[in-house]
Amino acid sequence: MPLHMTKIAFRSESVHTLRAWLESQGDVARLTTKYRPTRWEEMIGGSLYWIHAHALVGRSPILGFEETGDKRWHILLSPELIGVHPRPKRAHQGWRYLKGDPPPDVAEGEDIGDVLPGKLMGKLNRLGLV
Repeated sequence: MPLHMTKIAFRSESVHTLRAWLESQGDVARLTTKYRPTRWEEMIGGSLYWIHAHALVGRSPILGFEETGDKRWHILLSPELIGVHPRPKRAHQGWRYLKGDPPPDVAEGEDIGDVLPGKLMGKLNRLGLV
């Protein structure tokens, strides 16, 4: 089973702007990071789960890693955003390994309605209301 990671959708005003950025990247989207993950080989075939407004909102499949030449690394992603059922997730700097089971993908034609803000969704989840 592949390993997944999480990252904040930094500078994305919405899920739509994140999707537009990914789709504008051509065949491969590249994210730059200072350090290559120690378990990088396990991550190929996994996904990067995007955090927006304190919730996991979508994922992009991880295609691989490449060195940039200036002691940094590119995380190579498929330039698509696959919607997932939102799950509360605290913000963090950089990337992190995803712990636990990943949220399920939103099925084709499935309507999950408006997404609640992550903090509110977390509180409702703790109360057993969602």
